[in-house]
Amino acid sequence: MADQFQSSFQRTSALKGVATDISQLMDKLDTNELRLEEEEVDYDTSNDAKEPSGSQIPFSAIYKTKSFKEPQIQVYLPGEPIKAHVVEVERFTSTSKVPSPNIYTIQLKHGEFTWHVKRKFKHFQELHRELLRYKALLRLPIPTRSFTVRRQTVKRGEPRTMPTLPRSSDNIVREEQISSRRMEFIGINQLSFIHHLGPKGLEGFVMKRSGGHRIPGLNCCGRSQICYRWSKRWLAVKDSFILYMKSDSGAVAFVLLVDKEFSIKLGAKETETKYGIRIENLSRTLIIKCNNYRHARWWGQAIEEFIRKHAVVFLEDQRFKSFSAVHENTLCKWYVNAKGYFEDLADALEDAKEEIFITDWWLSPEIFLKRPVVEGNHWRLDYVLKRKAQQGVKIFVILYKEVELALGINSDYSKQTLKRLHPNIKVMRHPDHVSSSVYLWAHHEKIVVIDQSVAFVGGIDLAYGRWDDHEHRLTDVGSVSRNVCTPSVTTNNQTPITTPGENKEAERNRVKVTLEKSAEAEDEVDSSRMKGIGKSKKSFPVLNLVKQLQWQNLEHSDSVSSLDSTDHERGSECSLHTDIGDLVGQTRFWHGKDYCNFVYKDWIQLDKPFDDFIDRHVTPRMPWHDITAVVHGRAARNVARHFIQRWNFTKIVKAKYRPLSYPYLLPKSLSTAHELRYQVPGSVQARAQVLRSAADWSCGIKYHEESIHNAYIHVIENSKHYIYIENQFFISCADNKYIFNKIGDAIAQRILRAYREKQRFRVYVVTPLMPGFEGDILTGGGTAIQAVMHFNYRTIARGENSIIEQLRREMEDLWINYFSVCGLRTHVDLNGQLVTELIYVHSKMLIADDNTVIIGSANINDRSMLGKRDSEMAVIVEDTEFVPSVMDGAEYKAGKFALQLRLHCFKLILGALNDPTIQVQDPISEKFFKETWIATSARNATIYEKVFRCLPSDHVRNYVELADFIAKEGLYVEDPAKALEELKKIRGFLVQFPFCFLSEENLLPALSTKERMVPMEVWT
Repeated sequence: MADQFQSSFQRTSALKGVATDISQLMDKLDTNELRLEEEEVDYDTSNDAKEPSGSQIPFSAIYKTKSFKEPQIQVYLPGEPIKAHVVEVERFTSTSKVPSPNIYTIQLKHGEFTWHVKRKFKHFQELHRELLRYKALLRLPIPTRSFTVRRQTVKRGEPRTMPTLPRSSDNIVREEQISSRRMEFIGINQLSFIHHLGPKGLEGFVMKRSGGHRIPGLNCCGRSQICYRWSKRWLAVKDSFILYMKSDSGAVAFVLLVDKEFSIKLGAKETETKYGIRIENLSRTLIIKCNNYRHARWWGQAIEEFIRKHAVVFLEDQRFKSFSAVHENTLCKWYVNAKGYFEDLADALEDAKEEIFITDWWLSPEIFLKRPVVEGNHWRLDYVLKRKAQQGVKIFVILYKEVELALGINSDYSKQTLKRLHPNIKVMRHPDHVSSSVYLWAHHEKIVVIDQSVAFVGGIDLAYGRWDDHEHRLTDVGSVSRNVCTPSVTTNNQTPITTPGENKEAERNRVKVTLEKSAEAEDEVDSSRMKGIGKSKKSFPVLNLVKQLQWQNLEHSDSVSSLDSTDHERGSECSLHTDIGDLVGQTRFWHGKDYCNFVYKDWIQLDKPFDDFIDRHVTPRMPWHDITAVVHGRAARNVARHFIQRWNFTKIVKAKYRPLSYPYLLPKSLSTAHELRYQVPGSVQARAQVLRSAADWSCGIKYHEESIHNAYIHVIENSKHYIYIENQFFISCADNKYIFNKIGDAIAQRILRAYREKQRFRVYVVTPLMPGFEGDILTGGGTAIQAVMHFNYRTIARGENSIIEQLRREMEDLWINYFSVCGLRTHVDLNGQLVTELIYVHSKMLIADDNTVIIGSANINDRSMLGKRDSEMAVIVEDTEFVPSVMDGAEYKAGKFALQLRLHCFKLILGALNDPTIQVQDPISEKFFKETWIATSARNATIYEKVFRCLPSDHVRNYVELADFIAKEGLYVEDPAKALEELKKIRGFLVQFPFCFLSEENLLPALSTKERMVPMEVWT
């Protein structure tokens, strides 16, 4: 027994001695001699994003990977040594026939990165032999001048930098082979030391089996070994994903994201191969093969330990069953309408340094982000993207590929327009309807992510018709005058004319110029752009800004002027100080296709962006009311992760995107998310979580996600005082036959609970007065409008499942003290005639209790909420900073983010922005609810109906009454002066929603119509 103990002790001592000797040997190695530091790389960054300060490899290097055998590849951190020592020695066999039966665990440190490799003694011998051969070959008398110089350098003594081998001989070991072998020995590649990819995990060559995708058609139907293909790949483990690369090209060939289904399994039973490892997530089952059992066990354990240490947030079940965790101290900001959003987005895009991700239901490249346009095309979206692409920023865009017979958004035009701008702009469209059999569902997210650090999420597409501000103008025609400060210029030998009062300015070479164009010329321009619509009844002066901007030496001024306006444009007067002078008067904000009224006429000829398609002198535009938000840091990383998952999935399923020109995208590490180089001004700190609707067809995941739906239900059920909802649709109240989302039921149950407990509780819903589809319900052409109206009314007031009917069964008519549904409407004098139009509510927002907000792209209907249908993105923001406020007459601590958003919305729609006497601070008090909210909406609705006889109306219950209703002229025709006096009583935009409109008619499409032929799910 003593002998055995002594023998064991001797072996242990010997192993420790070997470990110490190896560590000392590696410490004494000259890293310069072994060329563990690369030579300076001839790396052109003149047209690329700026490198981070310090010894960091820029994140943009992920798009510049080269073959592993290339001699000049950037692998190591500049100026940083690699430190190594042996931390463990173990025997890999008990036989005495192997001369060195030890495996050495080596810890290496390079800059901020620390990692481990396991190597046998033979691996050291092989590397050492190649290094000796490399040095010996330098001394061969090869008759080339460059090689002679290098050989003489070696003879002079100990070189600090190993000279480069000649390229002329094929019989010697090349330098790139030595570099590749050295990289393999210490387990590194070109992506190992990129700061924003996070900690370095295990790396090395493995054999990878094809297939394993959860996408129909991408896998062989058989299970025999002949159905699979094995390929040698370099596998790299990062903190939230695993990738493998092709060594011959250096290209990333696949990215497997860590998610809650991520798992590692070993053994032939799980992998169907000897020494196999099974790596699985929601999107794929990846099988890799190792050299032996010990190798496979080490890889499996190392991957699992690394992921569980660094990616536990992605492995855990998150609140609402979301893919994203809850993130504290997240900078957030809200936007009501697109004006502020587009301006902040323009500034954020301008500051982008590495990547821009964009996905929209519809994208119009020619929209202006800052209006009115006083800098030519500088802030036009396509010009901004082109400018950033020329600076080296990589831009990736995913567009919804529509069914062209059903939608006229022409995504192919958008794609081709963007692709032509610059090679750094990559555009995908998805889905392919035939191959995927997806005809009914759409990609509905509206996302812009800058450098994976700032993410805009909401309901506003970068498209025509979306830009609006708090005035919600109906018109956009007229003239403009500008005071321009510029040196006086004489042309055609004429002397500039100045009045006596201008002599002083003339002496300073400054002249006041008034730019106008004749009314006759305006008629000429308009008639050429109306495409058969006809000239306006009245002439309006207009400014041709194209020529004037060129006179001011502004480049790229090829778009139509935005500085045309009218005396009839309500509330459009402004004065702006710009680099080219003071803009005084009224300005044009919408150009060509951007001036729209999609109920009157849907978009046509989108390839002619600056041609009007409706007569702006006759038809008012339809104002657009919408909400979006921006988040920073870890929440922005999650938004980017969703985009990356969609991009990589689309690259796999569509063959045209598989070439290397469409790269796989890599998510940045959460560990560096706090390093915000840019912050959107005005952001406040709050708790944020990213939500989504996603499924196999949209993201390639095994199980669908409906975290937006879950969040809505949770917030409604747990609300204490009020719920405020703005949404484009209001289709809910499950019957488990046609409707399945339970948001309406949750609202009804929360009101009933408040009634039973005798609590004061309010629910406000703001939704469009009419659905936004082309057609005229007066002439029977609005079948799609009627279909959506049917399900909206079914949710609100009609049928046993509706909210009001659920409430009436217990509280009779007392529901009116709890529940209010409204729409928005406005009016203006257009060309001497009073006109009105509804304001299209496109928001997707919920506010509860002045402390919780949900903003996103998801409508309240089954399409958006169920997860299996349309893809959506949203963010829930919960306040952590509180300010004094009032709730039901008592002091209340309200959240800073939610309170300011609710106050702005209430002030906007109730007219309090211009009338401080309207109090909106207390959202549930009896005075506010009845004397402000209900009274204002009822008064506005009554006035609009009296003046304009506008629809929808509670006085129209069937088609007979509809005909009688429209046959009678409104007050605006009978007595315009009196009508104008009545309209002065309007406050804000809020009007009551008419519950009884066409209540005696079946609004479902007739069996003979095309709308009835499509599945009912299209409308729900």
